[in-house]
Amino acid sequence: MDHKVFQEFREIIHRESGINLSEEKRPLLSNRIAKRIRNLGLKDEADYLRHVREDKDGEELVELLDAISTNVTYFYREDEHFKILSDIFLSWKEGNKRRVRIWCAAASSGEEPYTLAITAAEKLDLAKIDYRFLATDICTQVLNHGANGIYDEKQFKQMPNAIKTKYFTRTKGRTESAVSWQASPALREQITFKRLNLAQFPYPLKGPLDVIFCRNVMIYFDNQLRQKIVHEFERLLAPGGYLFVSRSENLLGLQTELKSIGTSVYQKGKVG
Repeated sequence: MDHKVFQEFREIIHRESGINLSEEKRPLLSNRIAKRIRNLGLKDEADYLRHVREDKDGEELVELLDAISTNVTYFYREDEHFKILSDIFLSWKEGNKRRVRIWCAAASSGEEPYTLAITAAEKLDLAKIDYRFLATDICTQVLNHGANGIYDEKQFKQMPNAIKTKYFTRTKGRTESAVSWQASPALREQITFKRLNLAQFPYPLKGPLDVIFCRNVMIYFDNQLRQKIVHEFERLLAPGGYLFVSRSENLLGLQTELKSIGTSVYQKGKVG
């Protein structure tokens, strides 16, 4: 890919999504957009750049951001967070908490939100509380995957078999010999999947939220954008609410009132 073309793609991607592509990512970008170029019958990357610029309804920009988004995940990834969350949920149940709002802000293909939903179903009495769960991502393709709730066997490597068979049904895989599993209708109905760009403010959500999971995404952003995102999380969290980020992330160097209470877990101060 020509250097100038890469720089222009880089500026568009950073402006629209907050993702900062280094020079080393030039071959990756070229590889990621190659299929889109073929599908559109375009000549090369420069031709595709013109196509993105001339797109009036923004649909091609969504396709571009879908292409460059990294979505590597599996059920119970960084499982210590779900142990912490289990304890939080049990304390809420014992305290007769009546309203629970959860947001998974980087849902990817759905493994993380389904793990969150299973944890809630196991530890809370969802029939007795006002419960809402939103899962968002910038990539429409992975959101569709999550809404369908069908996963290959390898994604379940850290999920106990008893949990898998309780919440998922075995189904035909991509090949004759492959096996896939689909989330039960009851589990799928717990989660609302919607597209949301974390680089566009303010977020169109109604707080207060009790739990926000935003793991393995802010590592792609610069500190200025991370600061804005954390301020939005802080605004939306209820007093005493929790923010979970990944083990490779922290809030060091950012201005925030959120207090660290464990490995990559933060809490908003309570009133009074």
